[in-house]
Amino acid sequence: MALNLTAPFENIDGGTLTLSQWAGQPILVVNTASQCGFTNQYAGLQALYDAYRDKGLVVLAVPSDDFNQELASNAEVKEFCELQYGIDLPMTGITPVKGAGAHPFFASVRREAGFEPAWNFNKILISPDGTIAATFGSSVKPQSARITSRIDALLN
Repeated sequence: MALNLTAPFENIDGGTLTLSQWAGQPILVVNTASQCGFTNQYAGLQALYDAYRDKGLVVLAVPSDDFNQELASNAEVKEFCELQYGIDLPMTGITPVKGAGAHPFFASVRREAGFEPAWNFNKILISPDGTIAATFGSSVKPQSARITSRIDALLN
């Protein structure tokens, strides 16, 4: 089996989006939350996106309330992220990322790599060929060399 890159996510801006729309590009998928000790990583995610978007990197934030630290609605999440962090990277609506109700993408990551978000701000780097290049826990900062070196390798 392969990663499920075609299952639609609700787009926080309306409509839907899929990971397959960025086929051929590296994608960093991050389950996020607005009321978490790691929430300040939004700034790093935006900075990473700003630094690499013209080279092809997509950073996708996936707000989730699986750890009971997300705001109540998509509108509140969007407003919070825009006002507090100036976020303009792609973002889904509030989405389950673990357990039996996990979004099909996250279920496929668990099946393929044995990786399931253990907390907010876990990161999954998808290579341009649609496979998992790396996974990172919450404590790995978005602009860390552990992440940027993997991104650089995928872009070169």
